Amino acid sequence: MKELVKTVTSKGQVTIPAEVRKLLGIAPRAKVAFIVEDSQVRLAPASSIVERTAGSLRSRKAVKSAKQLRRVAEQAISDEVVERS
Repeated sequence: MKELVKTVTSKGQVTIPAEVRKLLGIAPRAKVAFIVEDSQVRLAPASSIVERTAGSLRSRKAVKSAKQLRRVAEQAISDEVVERS
């Protein structure tokens, strides 16, 4: 186990060491998550809302592919254009 010690600024900020950013794949402007468990805190890249909720809702309808969804959207747009004409 390796320990990296950093100083907290008066604003409560800490610089994440480059070695840790590289290890976690954290780029500038990326969001990070602080996971609190008992008296310890873990740092991890924050997952997007899509990643956290994907698959949580079920449908009785068959799942459509991206290609099928695109065709449906294009048809809806086409129908709306015809309707406005």
